[in-house]
Amino acid sequence: MSAITIEAPAKLNLHLKVGNRRPDGFHDIESLFLALAFGDTLHFETTPLETAAPPEIRMNWQLSGENIISRAVSLFRERTGFNQGLNVTVEKRIPPGGGLGGGSSNAAAALLALNRLAADNGLLSGAELAEIAALLGSDVPFFLHNTTAAWVTGRGEQIQPLELPESLMNLAFVLVNPGFPSDTAEAYRLLDDIRLSQNFTTEYAEFLIRKPSFLRETPWLNNSSPREWPFFNDFLPVLSNSDKGSFYQRIMGELRELGAEFAGLSGSGSTCFGVFSGQSQAESARDNLRERWPFVIFSFLLARRTIPCYSSK
Repeated sequence: MSAITIEAPAKLNLHLKVGNRRPDGFHDIESLFLALAFGDTLHFETTPLETAAPPEIRMNWQLSGENIISRAVSLFRERTGFNQGLNVTVEKRIPPGGGLGGGSSNAAAALLALNRLAADNGLLSGAELAEIAALLGSDVPFFLHNTTAAWVTGRGEQIQPLELPESLMNLAFVLVNPGFPSDTAEAYRLLDDIRLSQNFTTEYAEFLIRKPSFLRETPWLNNSSPREWPFFNDFLPVLSNSDKGSFYQRIMGELRELGAEFAGLSGSGSTCFGVFSGQSQAESARDNLRERWPFVIFSFLLARRTIPCYSSK
C-alpha cells in the first residue's frame, strides 16, 4: 500500500467581473484569484485489492450531493486505467458553499495526488491534468498551478499566473463566513435576470465579454495600497438585494470599522474578507468578529503550493 498527504488551499476572488451567459451555459469571467495559506488536508491511501469501485471517503464535514473528489477519481481512472482501490480522508476546514473554492481545491488536490500514486514522477502531464480539471469545474484548473495569484479568464480555465510584490505577500486577510452557504447557480441566475430586466442588448453583452479590463492593464497591485484598489465583484450589488445581502454588508462594514483597508465578497458568497496591512490589527479584528460570527479566520497569502508528501507502507 502507498499513501499520500496533500494540502488543498482556499482561494479568494479579489476581483470578479462576470460576462453574460454564453451559448454553452457558462459565463465568461475575469477574476483575480489569490491562494491562501489556509485550507483542507487530504490523505489518500491505496488498498491491497485492485478495484474501480468509488473510493471510500471519510470527511469531518457533512456534504450533500455527489462528492467532487469521487468524480475526480472516476475521471482520472477513465483517462489512465489506474485501478487501485482507495481510501480518502479529508480534514475539512474550508466552509462548503463559501466562495473559497473548497470543492474545486479538493478536486485539484485529488488529481495531483492520484497522478503521484500512479507513477513516482507523474503519469499525466500538466496539460492533461488541466483537461480533466476543466471537466470537474470552472475553478479547478487554478488549483493545479503552483502560483499565489493569477488572472483567471474564459469560464475559469484560462490561467495567467502573476508575480506579486513582497508588500502584498505581507498583507493579512480576515475571512468571515455568516454561517450559511451560497448557491452559485442561483447567484448566476439572479445576475442574468437583473441584466435582462435592465434590457441589456446582445451587442452590449458581447461588448462586456470582449472588452479587456482596465484592471489587467494597470499595475494596481504593485503601485497602490489596498485603500486605492478599484477591484469589485459583480455579484455583490445583485446579492445585496437578496435576503443574504444585509449580512454581507454588515460584515464588510464591521471589517472596515476594525481597520480593513479593503473589504469584499469572495466568489458568489458567502464568505466576506478584509485586507489588513498589519498582522496585529488583523488578529485583533479576528478576535472581535468571533464574538458575533460563527466562522472567522486569519490568514496570509500562500507562498507556494505544497508538493504531495509520499510514503510507502
